[in-house]
Amino acid sequence: MSALLEVSGVSVTFDGFRAINNLSFNIGIGELRAVIGPNGAGKTTFMDIVTGKTRPDTGTVTFGERSVSLLSLSEAQIARAGVGRKFQRPTVFEDQSVTENLLMALKANRSPWRVLFWKPKVEDMARVQALAAQVGLADQLARKSGELSHGQKQWLEIGMLLAQEPRLLLVDEPAAGMTLAEREQTTAMLVDLAKTRAVVVVEHDMEFVRRLNCKVTVLHEGSVLAEGSLDHVTANPQVIDVYLGRG
Repeated sequence: MSALLEVSGVSVTFDGFRAINNLSFNIGIGELRAVIGPNGAGKTTFMDIVTGKTRPDTGTVTFGERSVSLLSLSEAQIARAGVGRKFQRPTVFEDQSVTENLLMALKANRSPWRVLFWKPKVEDMARVQALAAQVGLADQLARKSGELSHGQKQWLEIGMLLAQEPRLLLVDEPAAGMTLAEREQTTAMLVDLAKTRAVVVVEHDMEFVRRLNCKVTVLHEGSVLAEGSLDHVTANPQVIDVYLGRG
């Protein structure tokens, strides 16, 4: 099966520091992948490159069956092409209800002029209810987003990304700051989402990664150090030396 995302020979340098060093990475359609590694390993820069925030010095990044070059697209064009990114800190409209946040995400596909006069239709409200159910917020639709717990805000932001129907979802440290129950629900959600799209989870919490039960890529100094099951990569002496053995 061909890769949905293929990063090949990518390097990028900031002020003499090589943040990404000849990185090659690919993920298939409907695959769940965890990316781990020490601070400074290049995890955030990798996501910045895929989403168009950072342009690499060398290499290629292609997406979809037609192998469209993401390096030729703007951040907005990459998002429209089907790449969604969730940052570590949730960014939701706290004065608006869960319903209103999800509706605004649905509206994002429309032109600014049409948005001014847009009113939700029956199918829009049905879509909002389905999204809320998908991220565990079906009973929170009327609440202001600012009243939600940290974990619920994370889920709402994922729901807002899902409203754009991404084919690839990049999720940065979703378990951070969550309660145990929220972490368990997040695990189940990400596993379920990967049935219909590719999901890349960048995470430090090894127990959370273990529960995802997926292939793991270890980054170090901007390139892939090891890849395989969690048991496989955590038994790798180099991974133990540069990452697991710390602290």
